[in-house]
Amino acid sequence: MLQGSLLDLAEEVTVGPLGDTVERVPLSEGAWIDVRRGWIGGADLLFERLRDGVAWRAERRPMYERVVDVPRLLCHLGEGAPAPDPAVAEAHAALNAHYGPELGEPFATIGMCLYRDGRDSVAWHGDTIGRSRTEDTMVAIVSVGAARTLSLRPKAGGRTLRYDLGHGDLLVMGGSCQRTWDHAVLKTAKPCGPRISLQFRPRGVL
Repeated sequence: MLQGSLLDLAEEVTVGPLGDTVERVPLSEGAWIDVRRGWIGGADLLFERLRDGVAWRAERRPMYERVVDVPRLLCHLGEGAPAPDPAVAEAHAALNAHYGPELGEPFATIGMCLYRDGRDSVAWHGDTIGRSRTEDTMVAIVSVGAARTLSLRPKAGGRTLRYDLGHGDLLVMGGSCQRTWDHAVLKTAKPCGPRISLQFRPRGVL
């Protein structure tokens, strides 16, 4: 069950400004992240609308010579597909307006993951299927619902960074981040509520 944020009791969903409200954190080897806390107002309400309104699916994938359940529910919206909620469409447009000039292209697709509890996770990886294997790019992640820790670590070795993301937070990974850093949402034994992450990617980045 989602325990709502005491700081976000809004009765409607709103998309805040970006601009100088975004904090850029330089990483190594040309990678960087941007963080904007509480970008989506009424994010717990948006979580409920997406949880109940999206056609979530469970997947199974081969791993280590066997087929296993993917430990989260998924939904992928390809280029041109309608957004699952008006607030998501507004957030998509705002991201394109803010990052489009720097990125040189729009965010084209929306992926969504529903982490039901601390047993759901995504292992260490970079989004390097497609153009991001060789090109700098951006992946924007909006988190609604309970906070979970997004961990980032350099592929070459070094200190792990951890960001607790939920309740409308935005984190954007840019530059060489997908090639030179890995990120993960690791399993946790600590009690935690459900979270939905929305990932906005350019064409050809998976």
